[in-house]
Amino acid sequence: MDKEAYKRGEQHFLEGLEVRRNFWETHKDIVVEVAKKVAAGLTCGSKILLCGNGGSAADAQHIAAEFVNRYKMERPPLPAIALTTDSSILTAIGNDYSFADVFVKQVKALGLGGDFLFGISTSGKSANVLAALAVAREREMITVGFCGAKPSLMQDHCDYLFLVPSEKTPIIQEVHIAIGHILCELIDYFLFEDGEALEKYIDDREDF
Repeated sequence: MDKEAYKRGEQHFLEGLEVRRNFWETHKDIVVEVAKKVAAGLTCGSKILLCGNGGSAADAQHIAAEFVNRYKMERPPLPAIALTTDSSILTAIGNDYSFADVFVKQVKALGLGGDFLFGISTSGKSANVLAALAVAREREMITVGFCGAKPSLMQDHCDYLFLVPSEKTPIIQEVHIAIGHILCELIDYFLFEDGEALEKYIDDREDF
């Protein structure tokens, strides 16, 4: 009995490890680029909005907490808002309009040009996340999508797309939070240890 349990646990662990390795090899340039963009934006007064459903809602809240509180180093709080946390807002919009609008109306209320929206969807098909990403682009926000191997319409609404090479929801979710942690690590690095790397990106933001 225990032999089968060990086998299943090892299989999941090693599969996740391989997916993480493959993601990093194919997306490392995009991850670093996004980290620089976000760090430059935060320097210029922008903020990060995050949204997702279910486990992805938890990831949105987790990542926002890392920015607002701290990740590893002692540093000032960074502005990030998870759009998944206010039950009165979510239920009011869901009741008066539809669940597809729960993030859209918050993006319209809070999002400004030059801000960032992180939209997290393991399937890449979450209607409320896609709608929020579309509206964010209309508002000249910078959109970053987190999804699995089948991005569906998400790629049409994202400036940057983190496509995890798996179709298994638990593996995708594990890699999504790893991406969030790497972004926290690199954004802190660029903001507080290697600011010179941001000069070009800060100059590019003069249009906002």
